Amino acid sequence: MRTNILEYLEESAKRVPDKLAFSDGEESLTFERVLCTAQSLATGLLGTAQPGEPVAILMKRRPAQIVAFFACIYAACPYVPLDSSMPKERMELILSSVGAKYLIYDDEGKKALEGLGFSGDALAYDELAKAKINENILAKVRKKQIDTDPIYMVFTSGSTGVPKGVAACHRSVIDYTESLCEALPFSEDTVFGNQTPLFFDAPLKEIMPTIKYGATTYLIPKKLFLFPTRLCDFLNEHKINTICWVVSALTMVSSLGVLETNPPKYLSTVAFGSEVFPLPQYRLWREALPGATFFNLYGPTEATGMSCYWKAERELADGEPIPIGRPFRNTDLFLLGERDEKIEQANKPGEIYLRGTCVTLGYYNNPEKTSEAFVQNPLQNHYPELVYKTGDNAYYNELGELIFVGRKDAQIKHMGHRIELGEIEAAAATVNGLQLCCALYDEAQKQIALFYTGLVDEKTILSELSKKLPRYMLPTRLERLPKMPLTPNGKIDRRGLKERFLLQTQN
Repeated sequence: MRTNILEYLEESAKRVPDKLAFSDGEESLTFERVLCTAQSLATGLLGTAQPGEPVAILMKRRPAQIVAFFACIYAACPYVPLDSSMPKERMELILSSVGAKYLIYDDEGKKALEGLGFSGDALAYDELAKAKINENILAKVRKKQIDTDPIYMVFTSGSTGVPKGVAACHRSVIDYTESLCEALPFSEDTVFGNQTPLFFDAPLKEIMPTIKYGATTYLIPKKLFLFPTRLCDFLNEHKINTICWVVSALTMVSSLGVLETNPPKYLSTVAFGSEVFPLPQYRLWREALPGATFFNLYGPTEATGMSCYWKAERELADGEPIPIGRPFRNTDLFLLGERDEKIEQANKPGEIYLRGTCVTLGYYNNPEKTSEAFVQNPLQNHYPELVYKTGDNAYYNELGELIFVGRKDAQIKHMGHRIELGEIEAAAATVNGLQLCCALYDEAQKQIALFYTGLVDEKTILSELSKKLPRYMLPTRLERLPKMPLTPNGKIDRRGLKERFLLQTQN
């Protein structure tokens, strides 16, 4: 039984030392290179830092950044990933939140570092990598590590916009890796195409199966997502057969007709998540890749990333939302009503709670927010058992599959009715020609607005929505955007849209 995620890396480096592990098309690292460089970096790091002290990593999104992650784990120092594209204020908040005394940087990170008020030790990646591996020091640190030691702190933003650092340990990441690999068809032959930034938990979907199986991950250059044809060229050039992308990245390709002219012909597994996938866009992908297997994934960072999956083994009816399916092995998911009653019947919404090894350690240096979200299991009071209160609403369909509704804090009261904004978005997502959408509510104007991208006109959207929603749920304002604003991890920037919407209505 594994107790340390480094065992994955060490086993693969021994079995397939010369195989390509990580590449971005320019920098390429074999498993042996990843292992040895990580151990050199760790040896150099331990000359300064003490085990248990968090280490920030400010580097360009490249294979070497992943090596720095493993180096920190070898040193028993939880890593805190940053990115030079982050706003200065956010990086300063993160560094202050974790109290980081040490920071690893590369050439691009050095430029961003100059503008930060970081007073700790800034350590150059290239210099640390020159350290001679000290197996005795590494063995001494390893001997004291246990599976509940934290591996990383990745930061997510709450409703206030203040970043919260989610701390995850070896045990939860190992459990996540085993469950994910059991649910999805990964193997040593898998070639991943990573789309997400490395400063979130999302790339665990590629990084962990890669080191478990001795597979390969390509970090797709961000700029290619502005040019869908060139993006598909990259996928085909490197024979990428597996992607786990946010919905916005997939719709960008399908809405521009690239699937017809230049399809990614090696793809056999397509997983998606983060937002509701518009059914017409989903069908375009299914039609273009009839031999591929599709998965919808759901899960919060606080539960080590993905917790639920739905494998597309049946066709969806018109207007039917794509399910998030069922929880992974060794993960318990239950729905609770407003009075903490358990909901098991179909078509009745409740809040998602997650229970099991997947639940992370909490928010680093933030006991108040931790106590709000990581709570005693409401269904039993016989012993301490923390579960994660997600703030997401869902319901079971007639097949027992979970259907995501939306954020609990996105529930509004309008014209005397309680309304889930996510339900409006789900209905809009079935309209042909619509690419992405976001429903918002303006309290001051008592107005529901729907922002969307795509070629469909407002009249058609309202006509289609009127067939699916009661009159009081219909948006009174529709606005087509040339481009949907997105957060750095590819989700719709709802906060930014709301600020723009409110400013427009006030002026």
